[in-house]
Amino acid sequence: MLPPAPPAASDAVSDAASAGSGATAASAAGTAVDHGLIEAATTTARARARGDSHTVAAAARAGDGRVVTAMNAYHFTGGPCAELVLVGAAAAQGIYDLTTIVAVGDGERGLMPPCGRCRQFLFDYFPTINVIVGTDEHPRTLTIAELLPEAYVWSDHQD
Repeated sequence: MLPPAPPAASDAVSDAASAGSGATAASAAGTAVDHGLIEAATTTARARARGDSHTVAAAARAGDGRVVTAMNAYHFTGGPCAELVLVGAAAAQGIYDLTTIVAVGDGERGLMPPCGRCRQFLFDYFPTINVIVGTDEHPRTLTIAELLPEAYVWSDHQD
């Protein structure tokens, strides 16, 4: 059972939905790309990728500026993505207020958007988190609500 979603989750969905197609453009133009975070994920991917087991790195910035990095743990049963491992690693360091996250593939694959499971997970835990997506040449920052339109808000369906 998931913990109750923060009240801001419903607001984040409503804000993104009401902004319509302009939300992405406004966000991309209005929110700076954290290039230091991209570099942290890229450095981690280059240094820590190992065969087929660890192929994607993630980096996130906390509200106080600290950066946390992590690698995925691939397994045929559905091992955790780098973003999920990162949330656990952040919690182990007492960090619960992630503001921006990015994932980078090994072998110079570059920026990788979060999968559907990670989008829902990030939305549930951090409904206002920014996510860096796009290409290495043209990165952009979007909110998780922009990446997950019509999101399922767990707390809206509890009695």
